[in-house]
Parts: sequence; C-alpha cells; structure tokens
Amino acid sequence: MRYLLTGLAFLAATAAHAQQAADAVQPEAATQGAFQAISPEVAAALEAKFAGQPVEADNWMVAAANPWAVKAGADVLAKGGTAADALVAVQAMLGLVEPQSSGLGGGAFLVYFDAATGTLTTLDGRETAPLAATPRLFQDGEGEPLGFFDAVVGGLSVGTPGTPALLEEVHVRWGALEWADLLAPAIERAEEGFDVSPRLAGLIEGDVERLGRFGTTADYFLPGGTPLAAGDLLKNPAYAETLQAMADNGARAFYTGDIAADIVATVQQAEGNPGVLSTVDLGIYTVKERAPVCVSYRAHDVCGMGPPSSGALTVGQILGMLDNYDLSAGPDDAEVRRLMGDAARLAFADRGRYMADSDFVPVPTEGLVDQTYLAGRAALLAGDDALPEVAPGTPEFDHALNWADDASIELPSTSHFVIVDAAGNVASMTTTIENGFGSRLMVRGFLLNNELTDFSFRSHVDGVPVANRVEPGKRPRSSMAPTIVMKDGVPVLAIGSPGGSRIIGYVAQSIIAYLDWGLDVQQALAVPHAVNRFGKYDVEEGTSAEALTEPLTALGYEVGSRALTSGLHAIAIGDRLQGGADPRREGIALGQ
Repeated sequence: MRYLLTGLAFLAATAAHAQQAADAVQPEAATQGAFQAISPEVAAALEAKFAGQPVEADNWMVAAANPWAVKAGADVLAKGGTAADALVAVQAMLGLVEPQSSGLGGGAFLVYFDAATGTLTTLDGRETAPLAATPRLFQDGEGEPLGFFDAVVGGLSVGTPGTPALLEEVHVRWGALEWADLLAPAIERAEEGFDVSPRLAGLIEGDVERLGRFGTTADYFLPGGTPLAAGDLLKNPAYAETLQAMADNGARAFYTGDIAADIVATVQQAEGNPGVLSTVDLGIYTVKERAPVCVSYRAHDVCGMGPPSSGALTVGQILGMLDNYDLSAGPDDAEVRRLMGDAARLAFADRGRYMADSDFVPVPTEGLVDQTYLAGRAALLAGDDALPEVAPGTPEFDHALNWADDASIELPSTSHFVIVDAAGNVASMTTTIENGFGSRLMVRGFLLNNELTDFSFRSHVDGVPVANRVEPGKRPRSSMAPTIVMKDGVPVLAIGSPGGSRIIGYVAQSIIAYLDWGLDVQQALAVPHAVNRFGKYDVEEGTSAEALTEPLTALGYEVGSRALTSGLHAIAIGDRLQGGADPRREGIALGQ
C-alpha cells in the first residue's frame, strides 16, 4: 500500500478544523476540494470524518491525532506488523508532529488485548517523582501551594519519563518487526521536515511568553523570535539523532549516557525554577504491569487502567451507577443528563478522596467498583433534581479510609490512539507530557513533561494527609482512561481521549453514545459534550448542547458554555472494523 501525504495538502484539508482551544464541530465546505490533493486512502479517511461517517475496513485499522502518525502506523500494519509494532511507530511520529501533547519526555498508559491468548494487559508507563522530591515540592516557604504555572514552567515539575521504556516493553512482549524499522519513519520525517499544522501553530502563538523563557525551546518554536506559523516547514535533526540512538541501542540509550545527562542538566539548571531529577531516577525507571479494572455495563465489560490512573475507576463508577437507569432518551434529554452529571459528581468525590498511586497509598480499588457499593451510590440518583451536594462514599476496604480531599489541577492536553491489527490484537493508549508543551524545557529534540504537577500541591488538609501528595518515586494520579470494551471476552470497542480530568466524562459519554444511544463510532465521538465533575455543568459552546442550559438550570445546576476540545479516537470491532476520529481535532482513522 502506498500513501502520499503532503504537508500543504494536510494544511488545506484541516485549516478550517483546527483552532487553539476548540475546533469547529462541522467542516467548512471550502476544505472539500483539498481532498483531491491527498492520496486516496488518507483523503477518504478525512472525508469520512468530516462527513460524520466511520471509516470501515476488514483487516486492520489505526486512529490517531495526526495524519502523519496514522500513516506511520498504517505502513507498519500493511507490512504485517502487530498493533504493538504500529504503536511504536505512531508514538515516535506523534512526538515529532504533535510535540505539545506527548513524546519521549512524557509517559503513557496502555491497555492491550493479545488475541492469541485472549489476555488483556495494562501497562503503566507513567512518570515518577524524583527520589529527591518531598511532599512540599510545590509549596512556598510558608507552606502554601505555588501558583500552577509557577510550578509548571521549568525543572521543578519534571518527572522521570516513562514513554521510551514503555515502547520498548511493548515491542519486546508483542512486536514482530524490527525495532529500528519502527522508528525509521519518524527519523526520516524529522530530517526532511513536516509542515506545521494549524493546531500546533495556534498553540505556539498562545504560549509565546512561556516558550520563550528557555533558549533551546525558543529557538525551535520561535525561530528568530517569531512563532512558527501553519505551513512552515519544520525540521528536527536533534529528535532524529535521539531516535537513532534508541534504534541502535534500545531504550537504555535514553535512560543512560549522554542523553540522560543532558536531560538531568536541563532540569537541574533550568533558570529560575530548577528541578531535582537525577541520573539515578532515570537509571532505575521501570514499566509496571497492573491489573486491569473492569466494570459491567449493559452486559459488556468496560476495562481500563487502574491506579495510579483514576480513569478506569471513575469511568467505571459512572457507568456502574448508570447501569441501573434507562438512558435511551438520548443526549438532548435533561433527565438523562441529570443522571450522567450526578453520577459523575459522585464518582469524582470518590476520586478526590481515595485514588492515587497504589504502590504508596492503599486504594480501595475493588470496593470502589463493587456492584453492591455502586448500587447504593446509584440510589442517590433516584430524585428529580440535581443533588444539592455530594460526598465520598465508604467503599468496603481492609485499610483505614482517613484521607483528605485532593485539589490537584489537571489541564487539558495529551493524545490518544487506538490500533487493531490483522490478527485481532488491540491497543488503546493515552500518552502525555501533561500541560501543553509540558515544562517548556526542550532537550535533544523533545519536550520534557510537567507531570509532577498532577500531584496535590497540598500534602495535608487540617492535619489529614492527601492520598495524591508528592512522595519520592511515586507516580502522580492521572485521569487518562485508555479503554477496551469487551463482550464475552472479545474486544468490541477501543476508545480514549485527551482532555485533563474531563477525559473521564468524554470517554464515559462516548461509550454511552455507542451502547445506549445506538450511534456508530464516528457519531458517538461527535456528540456535543456536557460534562459535570464538581457541580457546575459545562456544555460545549457552539453546539446543540447549549440547548440544555435552561432545563439543567431548572434542575438546580449552575451551567456554563465553554470549549470542550476532546481528542477522542475509537475503533469498533465486529464483522468489520469501524474507526472514528474526533472532529474537534486533526486526527483521522485509516484501515484496510
């Protein structure tokens, strides 16, 4: 199979669809002619997305946030590679063309179904706090929390990256093609260059001050002091060199030697806000296999990543409560939205109290998704109005539950992709450097994460410890929710999204849209968002969801319109594969 994707064609096809904060839900007619300039496969994928139709295929499929990354994964699958092989190629390319969202300097969670064994595995490639970190890492001299961006920008927020180790682990377990061949497409593209996308250009323009604080970062994103613009040809030879070192010597080339030394020097010498990451932290990093968290919903098993992610637990709690109610009236029904909103509020109350890295904090994982416990929480939804207040429940557990509520900030960024190969292996991976452009520190062609700001800045509240406080070696809580929905032990849907803590609402709504509202996978991703986490109902501005404002207000909610720029990607697995990509962003689905 041959693909030809030119940067100019990509820009022409996406210019009307990518803005800094929120992309148009529907395409502009003016973009349609640009499809003719793109290869037939990619053109068809873009056109199907913009027309609201799923992409269909018989053998394999990949859906990701940028056409270059999709092309890289598709080429691997076309050569007979596994979903694990394609995953490596997709992530390597995303780190180049979508550097603000993920990359070698970040971390990821993976849910992987091995068709040969029928086994579902979840791998934790989350960043870790440096050994020198303390619970007061993000507090001032008076013990008060730092301002968010005071903590983010610079070395203080940088955790030990996990993505390179995760990629290697995945390839060792399930790969079939040569490791170096999987990194080659991103190396070639980094050397030859790619045209800056409208979304990347918009994000750079909106972050000039912070990107400009560090010389290497400014030189790359603000050459000559001018922000990169859509259509600019951007080369990254330093990234190509880093990938080539990994191609030659595996992930150890990242975690030891010159690359590791440069990472540490960049962090520790960050002007104005140095960090404490060390070469020891890099040298001891390991990927961890965790037990999947699965919850029954509509005779399906919804499975995802357990702690330190709150994604599967919170999505699972929402769906587990709603399994007791009929949601068939659809997304425009205020009663359906009441049930969804208050279920989410109850789940977020538990999330804030109990969920953290289970290697450091006892987490009542089984109790939180126990059917009896969820039925009791669901009974709280039986009224007619918004719950006046919500509080954490008391799930069954054999440890004390004396934790203070967390108040960590988790802003939207991140990326998600899904892959199904010809053998039926399935990968659902959410990958991140946390905030857009992470710490704003760039080294060896990639940005370093600011993942440590996912910890609670407060270590205690009124003398009671916060479960998600900073501790050396600990992994910060996340909302990333890579998900595989199973039916009778077989995957039927792979899905996930970026979006900070709103990831949970985006994923839960899309699963409901697919299983309850009878929508196909592309339609399910395009449903206007209405998200409630802590009491206020956010409805997606410029969409039909705004019509919910009055009826939800009448039910007792505070309601506000805002951009809700998810980045959902999903593949439905049945007699054929059906792929969908969020119309709010630049991604596509592609299959054969």
